[in-house]
Amino acid sequence: MSSETQSHLARGLKNRHIQMIALGGAIGTGLFYGSAASIQLVGPGIIVSYIIGGFVMYLIMRMLGEMSTEEPVAGAFSHFAYKYWGEFAGFLAGWNYWFLYILVSMAELTVVGIYVAYWFPDFPAWLTSLIVLVSITAINLINVRLYGEAEFWFAIIKVLAVIGMIVLGLVLIVFGLGGEATGLSNLWAHDGFFPHGMWGLLLSLVVVMFSFGGTELIGITAGEADDPKKSIPQAIRQVMWRILIFYIGALTVMMIIFPWNQVGMEGSPFVTIFSKLGIGSAANILNFVVLTAAISVYNSGIYSNGRMLYSLAEQGNAPKVFTKLGGNKVPYVAILFSSACTLVVVAVNYLIPEGAFMQVMAVATTAATITWVMIVLVHMKFRKAHAQDVGKLTFPAPFYPIANYFCIAFMAMIIVMMTQMESMRMAVIVLPVWLIVLYVGFIFRGNTRTAAAE
Repeated sequence: MSSETQSHLARGLKNRHIQMIALGGAIGTGLFYGSAASIQLVGPGIIVSYIIGGFVMYLIMRMLGEMSTEEPVAGAFSHFAYKYWGEFAGFLAGWNYWFLYILVSMAELTVVGIYVAYWFPDFPAWLTSLIVLVSITAINLINVRLYGEAEFWFAIIKVLAVIGMIVLGLVLIVFGLGGEATGLSNLWAHDGFFPHGMWGLLLSLVVVMFSFGGTELIGITAGEADDPKKSIPQAIRQVMWRILIFYIGALTVMMIIFPWNQVGMEGSPFVTIFSKLGIGSAANILNFVVLTAAISVYNSGIYSNGRMLYSLAEQGNAPKVFTKLGGNKVPYVAILFSSACTLVVVAVNYLIPEGAFMQVMAVATTAATITWVMIVLVHMKFRKAHAQDVGKLTFPAPFYPIANYFCIAFMAMIIVMMTQMESMRMAVIVLPVWLIVLYVGFIFRGNTRTAAAE
């Protein structure tokens, strides 16, 4: 990023913002809506799926944390890929990450329509997506000064909602509300803890990994703090464990109080469960929370997409027109272009309203996989470059290089498992096409630079 962008971010994000934005970014659609898909694949074993996925993400975040602590720069793994691997690696990392957050924004817009349908079932999902897109884009164009504070409070709402859901669920389990306590039998009463065996567990990991998408922002965002050697390790340790507690805690409670085979995809499983249990007010409150959460993540997506495109243009990796700023110092061209790309999901919702989320999630998962694999590979190159002073590293990642090879093998397994799922198979086909597009774009950029130099 440019120094202008870095200083803006440094002034706007305090440590409490870093902690809550990181939490809020991870506690979103993957937990509130996407978990329904993984529950259908693995049943109560979803608890184990999230433990496995969380462990892998913790290892990857430690690798990113090691590099970000030693070189706390905005751009994080894109910068490291460029410095330790090469020019194309940096180009690929930056554009792929922008593309990933376009997809995340699309996923959030998709589920907004589903949540609104809980109250207004006849209101078109595509129209809901369009209204939110136009409104949030307008807000980002008018004023971004309060972004950190707004996202802080959005995250507070989400975190408090998950805590409240866990507490209410525990009351139902132990005491019951106007009826018998549910007990623990739902964990094994419906064809066992792993109703579809180990195959179901492996398939569920694909959907679970989408839920952890965005956690890499911990290292990137923490890198903007005043004291990176303290804040980055603190952010990674605290936020990763909090995410695991929230995900695993919430899903464990969910699997105990309600039969897994009755959790559908018609809305947020949290809302569905409390609604079917007859706790209408709790269901309405939760639906409001998950709707707010989706809009919040979309707001963050539009903001970060605009800034990342602006950053790519500053680096010479995107057209210079994206560096244009409005009178309020907002990169309006980059924001409008990113928003226009996100607009595709409105058409997707219109054409395939029943399967839009899974299609978008599939492509987003492949893009996230590219990002995570690059972090792991770049970390290996980073270690080789610092082979003489490993003992001086402030926040060394554990189990190097075994952890690196393990994470690469895990990501390869995720891609293979995607080919076994009809809703995900097309995304695997798109993956090499996307990499070819990026390479062609890199060559074109190089030729354009050469022509300009002449």
